[in-house]
Amino acid sequence: MTQLLLFNITNGLIIGAFYVLMAIGLSLILNLSNVINFAHGGFLVVGGYIAYTLEPYLGFWGALIVSPFLTAIIGLAVEKTLISRVYGRDPLYSLLLTFGLAFILEDGTRVIWGANGKPFTIPAALAQPLSNQFFFITSYRLFMVAVVAVTIVLLFLLLRYTRAGVRIRAGTLDLETVSALGVNVRALRSLNFAVGIFLAGLSGVLAAGQLGLEPTMGAGLLMPSFIAIIVGGVGSLTGTLVGGLLIGVASGVTAVFFPAASEAIMYVLMAVVLLVRPRGLFGEEGMLT
Repeated sequence: MTQLLLFNITNGLIIGAFYVLMAIGLSLILNLSNVINFAHGGFLVVGGYIAYTLEPYLGFWGALIVSPFLTAIIGLAVEKTLISRVYGRDPLYSLLLTFGLAFILEDGTRVIWGANGKPFTIPAALAQPLSNQFFFITSYRLFMVAVVAVTIVLLFLLLRYTRAGVRIRAGTLDLETVSALGVNVRALRSLNFAVGIFLAGLSGVLAAGQLGLEPTMGAGLLMPSFIAIIVGGVGSLTGTLVGGLLIGVASGVTAVFFPAASEAIMYVLMAVVLLVRPRGLFGEEGMLT
């Protein structure tokens, strides 16, 4: 029982890491631009498939580095041509736009790479388990957690100590004042959107190595990522981090005792948090009003 519990907690942490990386990208875009990006899962898939295409030429490490940047460039082009047109409008417009864009991205991957799943090869050294006793903890799983941790730390440092990061944080609180101070808000939103999509692309590469590739893989990670934002609190990146890990571990532990409820537990957890603290664990009251 102890080993089974450890196995599921480990799985929960791995899945929670995906949720965190996805949810923080979503949260960045939502906090600054008030855009509910339902296409975020589609960009995850695009990032994974780009890595799959580049791997024969650049290898795993080259694809891991280049693919998120290419995904961010695609996201920036989408933001410039489509998303920017709904800034300042009711969030429903962005929800409908990105909802349709999600289907376009999913069908686009089917047209380009086919409807069948694709394998994404990871280095043999990363595929080895740590030991016979902990066969379920592979080097790749630890590598994924390390990449997520380093990425989140670098993001928080960027937001805290760089001029662009400080402007993004200020814009989430009062975008009109930031604009009045002479900051190019449109460029700031574009940069912020590109960073969010970069995180989605990185999630796609990491997920591809663990789960393989299929056009619908982003949809399975999208809703839990939204739940992570709600549980942690809209407007709080720290809350999003905690929320993603919390629902991942909760799902893993629940799978030991009530396997049928392993997916439903995240919705139960969200309902409990909202009943006790409607703004989320770390959220600020009236963030979206």
